[in-house]
Amino acid sequence: MSSPIRKDGYPLAHDLYSPEYEHENCGVGFIAHLKGTRSHQIVDDADQINRQMEHRGACGCEENTGDGAGILTAIPDELLREVIPQELGKELPEAGLYGAGIVFLPQDRSRREHCKQVVNDLIAEQGQKLIGWRVLPVDVDAADIGPTARECMPYMEMLIVAAADGLDQKAFERQLFVIRKVASHRLRVVEEHAEALLFYVCSLSTEVIIYKGMMTPHQVMPFFKDLQNPKYKTHLAMVHSRFSTNTMPSWDRAQPCRFMAHNGEINTLRGNKNWIHARQGAMQSDLFGDDLQKLMPVVEEHCSDSGVFDNALEFLLLAGRSLPEAVMMMIPEAWQNHHSMPDDKRAFYEFHSALQEPWDGPASISFTNGHYIGAVLDRNGLRPSRYYVTHDDRVVMASEVGVVDIDPANVKSKGRLQPGKMFLVDFEQGRIIDDEELKHEIVNRKPYQQWLQEQRITLGELPASDIPVDAENNNELLRKMQAFGFTSETMQFMLLPLIEQKRDPVGSMGDDTALACLSEKPRMLYDYFKQLFAQVTNPAIDSIREEVIMSLECFIGPEGNLLEASPEDCHRLAVPHPILTNHELSALKHLDHRGWKTKTIDITYPRIDGAAGMKAALDRICEEGVQAITDGYSLVILSDRALSEDRVAMSSLMATGAIHHHLVKNELRTRIGIVL
Repeated sequence: MSSPIRKDGYPLAHDLYSPEYEHENCGVGFIAHLKGTRSHQIVDDADQINRQMEHRGACGCEENTGDGAGILTAIPDELLREVIPQELGKELPEAGLYGAGIVFLPQDRSRREHCKQVVNDLIAEQGQKLIGWRVLPVDVDAADIGPTARECMPYMEMLIVAAADGLDQKAFERQLFVIRKVASHRLRVVEEHAEALLFYVCSLSTEVIIYKGMMTPHQVMPFFKDLQNPKYKTHLAMVHSRFSTNTMPSWDRAQPCRFMAHNGEINTLRGNKNWIHARQGAMQSDLFGDDLQKLMPVVEEHCSDSGVFDNALEFLLLAGRSLPEAVMMMIPEAWQNHHSMPDDKRAFYEFHSALQEPWDGPASISFTNGHYIGAVLDRNGLRPSRYYVTHDDRVVMASEVGVVDIDPANVKSKGRLQPGKMFLVDFEQGRIIDDEELKHEIVNRKPYQQWLQEQRITLGELPASDIPVDAENNNELLRKMQAFGFTSETMQFMLLPLIEQKRDPVGSMGDDTALACLSEKPRMLYDYFKQLFAQVTNPAIDSIREEVIMSLECFIGPEGNLLEASPEDCHRLAVPHPILTNHELSALKHLDHRGWKTKTIDITYPRIDGAAGMKAALDRICEEGVQAITDGYSLVILSDRALSEDRVAMSSLMATGAIHHHLVKNELRTRIGIVL
């Protein structure tokens, strides 16, 4: 039986499928003129790049229904100044004081008009001026769009908005962002057993615009008539050919996204999304002011990993970060064990690691806001990206070479992106900015080294506790391990190799051990959890063989405001790895240092209460965690030391997960640290 499909093309969650498990691997590239010279040739060259990467995209059983393809360009001001007066009877303000973007709307006329009216009302609420809605000229037949893509194809119109009097371009961009986010929150409501009201804004900006859809690269130009017009001129173009590795294709999931295009996958996606949600409770912004709460949640529902990354990137960007700075925060270099890295750059990365975790995974990401265009690789460099610079000031970057015809005599330089390095074109300066030069300027904007020295807390500086650490004899240790459910196999094959050889257990394809969820034997709770990402390297990456890249060092404790950097943001406890000694744990348990104090929460419950007692204990643990925040504690320690014949200790994994997700749900998680 086929799965039920919503109007937006996504299946409803069923069996083992859920829309939240969305990743992709694709072809990505861009072409631009270094000096910012606008031409239609850039569009034609971008189309060639995309068609040359069709093998990096995919299609279904219908060859003419693609996983997705698209193109991002600068606003085609020359074209719009000609067609808007003809089609809407209105003149455009000067460039930078109007925004435009393509909106996906329902095919049903009444629902479509409802969506447009909601947007019109929001434009008025935010004090901006509606110029109008332009029906986007498309040719479905010329592009030979496949039956599946046609069935879920949205109606497309271009929204044009003018800035309020006296508003500069940056402030206007923020207003466009608010309008789009609030409209999406109000209209893109997806109920579990109901059809969605299809509404999606591809982009709404004064600088860039996106034409994309559920099609193949060869279909993009024939489908969008605007792109064929010689008056469509741009100084940059970013293209994308989508391969939805383990996702469902749809019109809105096609790329480029609003500020980036992505080849690869974000393996840390679940944690990244949770932390963004948790940080919303501590966010403040002078630029957005009271409008900030209208933007929540930051991450939109039913996005792919690329879409979620784009949500976070645009939020940082419009909250005041520069584009290169925001990318450096989200995809940092491997800095902990890079001993030759300059101290100022190391300080930048360490400071921002106290604000947010990396968005990690095999990824090649191109990005632009109209003023810059660039690309970056993840710290491992697991995705290919090559670039060419020509004597006539063109720059081409793509997932592979040979994507656009260039006379070898015209090639000025060429190369490939390096792991963690940034390739950036600055159109205002008319040149490619070297990675070292670019990052030197960014990392010295604020005294990050000084802030770390003054604010960072380390385990070594904590005062030793006067209370003696309990020493356990072997018999007592054995009884406790039995109480916690450890087996001789766990000790032999998992714990001893970790302790003695510093390696994870090694398995093989012939392992016939039943999965914990299917096993008839009692299993520890830890056995039910596996790594949630695709293994894309051979041999597998691990922290021993890749010690230059991998690190377990992290900050714990209350976080600062992600949107505005201040010295107090790094007033957190730096721990070199997650394992604490008994003496370190004792020091933390009785901590009263530099404004920090610790609350201990008992995670045991009376054995006589049975399963009901465990549920009541989970509720109590969550309530005590919230109360600890209210009482001004910086850390909570989840303790099972009260374990006895009469009291049962729940799994520390269960207790940690319960309090963590309770605090995440209530946007409180970043206000306290959790220690076991």
